Amino acid sequence: MAAPSGRAGEEEEEEKAMAAAAAVVEEPELGRLEEEARKRQERLRALRQRALQNKSSGEPESKQFRRDDEEETVRHKEIKLRNYDPEDEELKKRKVPPAKPASVEDVVKEQLEAAKPEPIIDEVDLANLAPRKPDWDLKRDVAKKLEKLDKRTQRAIAELIRERLKGQEEELASAVGSAKQDGSDSD
Repeated sequence: MAAPSGRAGEEEEEEKAMAAAAAVVEEPELGRLEEEARKRQERLRALRQRALQNKSSGEPESKQFRRDDEEETVRHKEIKLRNYDPEDEELKKRKVPPAKPASVEDVVKEQLEAAKPEPIIDEVDLANLAPRKPDWDLKRDVAKKLEKLDKRTQRAIAELIRERLKGQEEELASAVGSAKQDGSDSD
């Protein structure tokens, strides 16, 4: 049995030595932590003493604090009954009369007058106000292509008219030529 206790003692000495070595390394930090620990311990002692004093006086801690607050001022909220219609005469005295809404007509009229916009444009162009047809953008995009097609169509029509005229001139010339030949034969 002596051996195990000897080992425990040795282990304790080793732990103390390691703790001392660690304390040397972290001494500024340890000093601050120890100081904070002492402050906490003092606060806990003060709380324990207060609790013991309250137990000896027989009052709960919450009442003790209220007594300190009561020394300053004692105020109770008075019950105001707005929506509840009490049956008790004493409570009926505490009932608040129904509130009457304030007149806001003047305020609303002023706001409406201030909100009326002054006319910026005296004359309105109906073309600008009329809604556009649903396909206006398609027509706009196709307009350039249609101009080219119109030019080509006009050229084609002119060419066809020229061809007909040439065909008619040849027919006229042949008709005139045949008429001359018929007229000369009859002489």
